[in-house]
Amino acid sequence: MITIHTFDFGPFQENTYILYDETKECIILDPGCYYNEERAALASFIEDNKLKPVKLINTHCHLDHVFGNGFVAEKYNVQLEINKNDLPVLDSFMMVAKMYNLKAEPSPQPSNYLSEGDIVKFGNSTLEILFTPGHSPGSITFYNKEQKFMIVGDVLFYGSIGRTDLPRGDSATLISSIKNKLFPMGDEYIVYNGHGPSTTIGFERKNNPFLV
Repeated sequence: MITIHTFDFGPFQENTYILYDETKECIILDPGCYYNEERAALASFIEDNKLKPVKLINTHCHLDHVFGNGFVAEKYNVQLEINKNDLPVLDSFMMVAKMYNLKAEPSPQPSNYLSEGDIVKFGNSTLEILFTPGHSPGSITFYNKEQKFMIVGDVLFYGSIGRTDLPRGDSATLISSIKNKLFPMGDEYIVYNGHGPSTTIGFERKNNPFLV
């Protein structure tokens, strides 16, 4: 069974996720740890729970989701995996951080590209992938059928949707991703997103003002 632990990290209050199972293998999704004390908190959690990081993955590559990529890759000797369409976003990370007057460490380049239909394996567990662009050109969603949850990055929020006014964002594409990829998964699915509280597909289908 997959356990999901959430951290609220960085100046943008981004949700970083560690997923692990009974084998103690874990994956780190969207490490937004910007401050030294946040990196220490992430490392302490991994150490205290005797976890073994085996994968570093970004749902997408906006700066708040990749602040800790370099730290995680170096400390745990794991390589980065993203969707190829977000490579230009990753490549602009340091420039964008400078625009925000934020100090940042470079992210490693990806060693593997993830696409819809791929399966991410760790321990005894698996996640499947949906391609859900719009907020960024290479946003991907990870889901687990058995436990009925999905990790969507900044595609869908509690009562809201991802912004599309950033470079390479597209509103129509985002709405299509939500309605044609996420909604068909089923109302019972828990949605873990990049900022704020989790929600469910059923709640957003009925109540989200951007989608009703």
